[in-house]
This record gives sequence, C-alpha cells and structure tokens, in this order.
Amino acid sequence: MQRWRGVTDLPGDWGRCVVTIGVFDGVHKGHQALISRTVEVARQRGLPSVVLTFDPHPAEVVRPGSHPAQLTTLTRKAELVEQLGVDVFAVLPFTVELSRLSPDEFVHEILVDRLHAATVIVGENFRFGHKAAGTVETLKTLGRRFGFTAHEAGLQGHSSPEDGEHTEITYSSTYVRSCIDAGEVVAAAEALGRPHRLEGIVVRGEGRGRDLGYPTANLSLPRFAAVPADGVYACWFVPQGAGGKRLPSAVSVGTNPTFSGRERTVEAYVLDFDSDLYGQHVALDFVRRLRGQIAFDTPDALVAEIDKDVLRTRQALGA
Repeated sequence: MQRWRGVTDLPGDWGRCVVTIGVFDGVHKGHQALISRTVEVARQRGLPSVVLTFDPHPAEVVRPGSHPAQLTTLTRKAELVEQLGVDVFAVLPFTVELSRLSPDEFVHEILVDRLHAATVIVGENFRFGHKAAGTVETLKTLGRRFGFTAHEAGLQGHSSPEDGEHTEITYSSTYVRSCIDAGEVVAAAEALGRPHRLEGIVVRGEGRGRDLGYPTANLSLPRFAAVPADGVYACWFVPQGAGGKRLPSAVSVGTNPTFSGRERTVEAYVLDFDSDLYGQHVALDFVRRLRGQIAFDTPDALVAEIDKDVLRTRQALGA
C-alpha cells in the first residue's frame, strides 16, 4: 500500500481511481464495510482504491479545543486500512484554508484535479465542504458535472437487548468513544471488530508497583488518546517488535487513590514477564473491565486485591 501525505505530488502516471473519504477514526465495522466496498468496486473497474483521510481531526481546526478522544493513531489507522486491501492511504492535512473550501471547490480541487476520481463512495451521513454544506446528493450532482459517479453506503450496526427490548445501535466513532469512556470495552470491541488499543511509551513511574511485588509498565500516551474509564482491566500487552506476540496483563487506569494520587495514569502489570521495557513503544488491547477503582485502607489490602486481579486476568484471557 502506498502512503501519501497530501495530494499535490502524485505519481506522474496517476490515472483514474476509486475514492472513499472520511476521518475513519477507529476504523470500526462501519468504516470497514465502506472501505471494503471501495476496494471491491476498484478491483471490478481495474482501478486503484484510495482512502482519503484528514490530519489533524477537522474538529480541532474548525473549533480549537474540541478534538475528540482519538481511537487510533494515524500509523495504526494506516495499518488497519492496509489490512483491507487498499492501494493508497492518502492523508490530507486539514487546515483552515481547506475548511473554507465550498463543496464545489473541494470536489474540483481535490477529487477531480488531484485524484482524478472515477467513483467516490461515502457513508450515507457524509458531509463535506465549508460548514459541512455538502451532502451525498451534492456529491452526486457534482459528479455528473465533473465526470465521476458517487454512491453512498448504508450505516452498519447491530441490535442490542435493553430493558427487554431490542435497540438498534449504529456503529460510529462517537458510539465507540462513549463505550470506552464508560469502561465498556466489550461493547467497544464489538463495534470495532477487535479490542480497543492504547499505544504509548513506557516511562518511569514512582516505583510503588515494584515495592508491592507487582512491577508495572507506566505508559506515556498520545495527547488525545481515548483512555477507558478508571478501573482495572484484563488486557493483552504487545511489546515493540514482538511480531504480533501478546502477553497477558492486568492494567490499572486511574489516580492511585490508595496513595492519594492525583495524576491519571495507565499502568500495566505484565504477567510472567520480567524484562526492562523502559523507552519502548508498546500497545495495550483492552479485553474486559474487571472492577472499578477502589481506595484501600492499607497497602496489604491493595496487594490482596491485586492478587485477585491477576487471577481474574488469567481467566478473562484464558492465560
């Protein structure tokens, strides 16, 4: 898969293509269906498939300070998109100038002049252009003017039992964020098609875990990372360069109330593992929430509960 930053310097032999457009944060099941449909149509037409996304998140540019919690880093997003068979992952830097383009200008400058789109496939709730004035119907109309076809794909979701009735839940990045914010990582995984992942650099903490007999890897996270609600979780720990190897871990998210902590941290106790991880880039895949955060009267009471957390982690992960 080719990875582009911007669309100003395309290969000299670049021809027509099939494009899908979106932020695609999380690359959840709805995104996967849309991208897979794009790949399918591109192959049918003998054209390259292009995923056009944006960085930073448009919300942060249009309304500074409103950046939503980030479900996937840009690198992780590219990895997930590549697994779907996409030919080109194109990241369009989202700027104030870009946000001011009208729907007509966006289509003409980006989709027609730069990408030479033959077909554009988007979700049925797609909006684009200045103040999100463009809709799917706008895109279809402009397609007829500029010589490409536009199609919408239906939203994906599932039926969830609630209070004796079945509620239809539509998969969206907002829905996944709400699940993670509530600590409902199983529901988030259902929408994502995989566990929610946090990535970060292992940094030195205060060393309390080692003093208690449970040394932890403390993660420094990206600025907008979507961190689950405070509590203890069963996670898979994926070290740098592990080739996909996963290690079971009990992960604490919170402020360490037993020790009057104030700063929110993410600390992973990796089971049956005792190697130096400082400075490594690692990932945590959240599988199940084991309990909420509790303030214990004594360190011994905390250790007794951590003993139980480790057993619960083994049971949750089958490890």
